[in-house]
Amino acid sequence: MNVVTETLWAVARGLPLTIGIWLASVATGLLAGVLVACARHFGPRLLNAVLLTLVEIVRGVPFVVQAFLLYYGGPFIGLDLTPILAGWLALSIYATAYFSEIFRAGFLAIPRGHTEAARLLGLSTNQTIIRILLPEMALSVLPALANLAVILVKETAILSIITVPELTFTVSGVGSATFAFAQTMTALALSYWALVELTAYAARRLERGIARATLGTA
Repeated sequence: MNVVTETLWAVARGLPLTIGIWLASVATGLLAGVLVACARHFGPRLLNAVLLTLVEIVRGVPFVVQAFLLYYGGPFIGLDLTPILAGWLALSIYATAYFSEIFRAGFLAIPRGHTEAARLLGLSTNQTIIRILLPEMALSVLPALANLAVILVKETAILSIITVPELTFTVSGVGSATFAFAQTMTALALSYWALVELTAYAARRLERGIARATLGTA
């Protein structure tokens, strides 16, 4: 089997796991990020302070260090995870911290009068968030969310250091075995470029769809 064929097989083996971990982490990060942002924006000051500290720790430590500590350091505190589970959890935590800041900024950008009007109408905090704030915020924060999703696609490559058999791990293995690093790294770069472009395209389509639904634009 020649280098090209081996590289293509490596891409085919690693790509599904890369996409799966990325999608799962984005979904988890979005949900947890909304909850953290709501807790910080509407919760008591003590809760805000605690969550702020945790978010800043995650944002202040390189992702490669977080993944390494979670997988290799986890057993020392009784957290013995498989590489895939550790990779998903590490990327989800990382995504949550950044998504929460995007959502919090979106909440702060909404005029205060909208929240006060909802209260005058007798809406509860949960109703205000679901019916007023989230729809208003969705379109304004979508570009930032899409940009972070693109970043998370590329961050999946770091999971190779904890032996997650994703795209970088499988393709790099071919390069190490054949010493054809130029060919394998070019294929790896093109694979990530394609993922990034597809993500950006999907985000643009989603943004236009939300714009039509909320603003009635074409």
